[in-house]
Amino acid sequence: MIIIHAAMTVKEDKQDEFLQEVQQLVEDTKKEAGNITYQLLKNTSETNVYTMVEVWKDMEAVASHNKSEHFVGFTQKARDFLAAPLQVDIYDGKKVQQ
Repeated sequence: MIIIHAAMTVKEDKQDEFLQEVQQLVEDTKKEAGNITYQLLKNTSETNVYTMVEVWKDMEAVASHNKSEHFVGFTQKARDFLAAPLQVDIYDGKKVQQ
């Protein structure tokens, strides 16, 4: 299992447009075969910061998603919405032994 946190800082005047566009991305992504969870969360302490929390079956599912029409289309539009570069953290979903 692969877990991804993609943090996005959205321009204040583009927040409504961003939320409209990202809603379709979420809906389409949830239909993908390798997707387990795809959820947008709003940061409680930083204005206009959102994090997409993604859980995927494996890296092949992530690669397929990254090539999907809805993801590619959203990333092209996101250039107009984002105030800072996207910050992406990828985690292996395997439990760490202690």
